[in-house]
Amino acid sequence: MTRKLTTIGFDADDTLWHNERFFRITQDRFAELLRDHVPRDLDSQALGARLLAAEKQNLGRYGYGVKGFTLSMIETAIEVTDARVPASVIQELIVAGQMMLSYPIELLPNAQNAVEALADSHRVVLVTKGDLLDQERKLAQSGLGDLFDGVEIVSEKTPQIYAEIFARHGDGPEHAMMVGNSMRSDVVPIIEAGGWGTYVPHGLVWEVEYAPAPVHSSRYTEIADLSALPALVARIS
Repeated sequence: MTRKLTTIGFDADDTLWHNERFFRITQDRFAELLRDHVPRDLDSQALGARLLAAEKQNLGRYGYGVKGFTLSMIETAIEVTDARVPASVIQELIVAGQMMLSYPIELLPNAQNAVEALADSHRVVLVTKGDLLDQERKLAQSGLGDLFDGVEIVSEKTPQIYAEIFARHGDGPEHAMMVGNSMRSDVVPIIEAGGWGTYVPHGLVWEVEYAPAPVHSSRYTEIADLSALPALVARIS
């Protein structure tokens, strides 16, 4: 008989390693570069709101990740300055985006131990959004690549996508758990697909990834950090 839980899916960014803080650093740099070129009433908070609006609008064009973020910064810079932004500032924004693609990978606490422990007893799959080359780079630098039975880099995380992934790499979504820091992407859609969703809070969350917790679902769980994951999986399995 198939066990209740046979496959564990892990999100990557801000679940296994730091990511969002580099976007925040670059957004601060964006505000600094534009400070002398925008109206005085457009402070860093208002500028951040304009950038976020551009990011949301561009998700369907560029997808998730550094490249889309960089193009959104450039687009916003042109719009808020009425196309008067100097070419030197555009160049600096491109450099800032390039720097994001070279930051070293720093694993979050307990990430490696959790993946190693579960790889001994379950199929483990990495399911992440973002730029293909950047996500491959981060996985290679993380040292975790050899632990995963499968790696899926997708344009969006939906119930249908999860159903397809866990059919390929396991016994279907009803025997799978997805672990991550995003309610919208990692938790809600896998539960809608019939699996378990485990939320691992991270201090920094991109506004786009907010969603209400599915607290009425028996397949929703929340843990303080990844150290609690192996015991949780053992109880369910």
